This record gives sequence, C-alpha cells and structure tokens, in this order.
Amino acid sequence: MDFIDLKTQYRRVQDSVNARIRAVLEHGQYILGAETVELENKLAAYVGAKHCIGASSGTDTLLIALMAYGIGPGDEVITSPFTFIATGEMIALAGAKPVFVDIDARTYNMDPKLIEKAITPRTKAIMPVALYGQCADMDAINAIARKHRIPVIEDAAQSFGAMYKGKRSCAVSEVGSTSFFPSKPLGAYGDGGALFTDDDNLAKLMREIRVHGQDRRYHHPRLGINGRLDTLQAAVLLAKMEIFPEEVESRIRIGARYSAMIDEAFARESDPARKVVTPYVAPDCTSVYAQYTVEVADRAKVEQGMKARGVPTAVHYPVPLHLQPVFANLGQGVGSFPISEAAGNRVISLPMHPYLTEAQQAQVVQALKDSVLGG
Repeated sequence: MDFIDLKTQYRRVQDSVNARIRAVLEHGQYILGAETVELENKLAAYVGAKHCIGASSGTDTLLIALMAYGIGPGDEVITSPFTFIATGEMIALAGAKPVFVDIDARTYNMDPKLIEKAITPRTKAIMPVALYGQCADMDAINAIARKHRIPVIEDAAQSFGAMYKGKRSCAVSEVGSTSFFPSKPLGAYGDGGALFTDDDNLAKLMREIRVHGQDRRYHHPRLGINGRLDTLQAAVLLAKMEIFPEEVESRIRIGARYSAMIDEAFARESDPARKVVTPYVAPDCTSVYAQYTVEVADRAKVEQGMKARGVPTAVHYPVPLHLQPVFANLGQGVGSFPISEAAGNRVISLPMHPYLTEAQQAQVVQALKDSVLGG
C-alpha cells in the first residue's frame, strides 16, 4: 500500500501531461513560458483571487510575500510553532523574528485568542498556517489584524482547494501562499508554488521579487530572488488541474469515511489510552486532507504495529519549531507551547490520496485498531 499514490493519478492524466510537456519541449521557453501565464490565470480563477503569481516553491512564496511587505531585521511575524520548518525559516531568513503562538487543540491551527497578547510595536505580519488541509479561523485572525493594521499572509501549503465559509483557501487574507510539492493536494513533478492577492501593488512587487527584483530587463529597483516557476512544472499542473476539482471531492469523501470507520472501530473503548482522535473540521469549512492525521496515546507502539501489518504511516510534525535547535536562541523550551508539544507527541498520519478504495481504508483501520489495542 502506498502512503500517497501518485502512480494511479499519473495513469489518469498521462496523455495530457505528456502532450503538455512535449509542447514545452518544442517551443523551448523553459522559464516563464506561456504555460506559466495560462496556469496563473486558471489558478486565480479557481481560487477567486485577482492575481496569481507562480513561483519556484511554497517556501520561496513565503519569502517573496515577506519581502513584498518590506519585512526585515527588527521586525516580528506571528505564526504557529506546529508546522513544517519552512514557515518559521522564511521569517528568519527575511531577517525578522518568528513569534509563536500556540494552536487550537482541535484544528491544530493557530489559536486566535492568543494572538493579541503576542503583538508588539515590532509586529509586521501574522502568518497563520492551514495545517493538514484546513484553514485556520481566518475571520477572527483577520479581525485582529485589521484592528492593529497588520497584514495577514496565509501559509496554505497544505490547504489548496479547501473552503472557508464560502471562500477558497488562498483567498481569505491579503496574501495567500501555497505549495505544489509533489505530495500536496495539487502537486507538480518537482517543486513549485504560487501566491494570490487582490492587491495590484502587492502583485506587482511579488512578480518583480520572484525575478531578482526586476521590473524590466536588466533594471532592478529592489532586491529579489530567483523564484520563478519552471514552465515544465506549469505544464504538469495544467494537466492535473483538469481533474483537481474531482480529486478535492474525493479527498473530502475519503476523509469523512476514514473518520466514520475509525470512530465506529473504537466506539466501545472508554479508556482514553485506547481511543483514537479523528480530525475535527470546523463548521462552514472543508479540509482537503493533505494529511489524514489522528492522535494516539502510544505513537511508537502504533507506528511499529502499523509497519508490521504493512501499512505505512508518517508523523507531521514531531518537534514543534520552538524546540528546533535552529530556534534555540528564542529561549522557548519545553512547556512554552504545551498544546503544540502534546500534539507533536501524539499525531500520526495514515495513507491518504484521492484513489484510496474503501477496502484499502478498511485494511488501514483494522491495522490501526489492532495496533492500538494490541490485537
């Protein structure tokens, strides 16, 4: 069993992928070719944003957004400690200080109730993460940001395609950033990412920053990076966009089925140590389940049991950012963000992709039950 099945997906889109790639090979415009512009237009329309700026990765997009706001040394950016390193890493690489606030125990996303007390005169942005495929509580976050006149950059690397109260992820804040890493809900065959905004000036700045700060050939009014989306990756993504809405619906259906099956499997268990906590999806929201992640009491035992039963698992993420050695200078040790730390000790992700069959899910759930209960 595959943790993520990209081979089945490729068989569905191979004719379109191959044709799109051949077209690029024939015209030879490998950087910012016509396919990149076509993709940006389609992605903007899908998200419901005025502008889409394709970029080299979902990591570089975060840096580009921070640079567009002029964020640098002496500034602070509020974010979550329970995420992949890229979120805090790009804040630090911009020269700013990542300021962590703990997460909501149900959604694993930034807890809005904790944001205001983290704001200082040096706070220049809030960067909520849409972890595991579901948006953070963006209404509450945006309200706080408006009150303090601070921009919000949504790190939507894992939630492209998800809905938040009638809007798509990446269109729920001033700037949305996503990733097209191969394992993401919409994945390329290499690195890639995109930024979204309705702000004309921000779009202009971000387009310039992704090409070394250039506003026209060999004219550089600002510093930038080499952050362009390769045309070949744009071609792959165009082919995948043809089936992406269907895959989103499949992910939602499979995620709901997982939760129902797991809840039923453990319905008779009253001991918390013998229960499995399934994902919570907030009202008026959807999750695209970039990962289908549950909580267990004894993760090491479950990992070993699942492996013995031929079911792959993964952990996203075992060590919160404040406990990473690279951020030791922040002086936030164990106990600083207890909800993130507890989640890091308990979460485990199960196989998840749009082509999981009900029989495969039943196999996963049975292996999970046997591993937890020791059967």
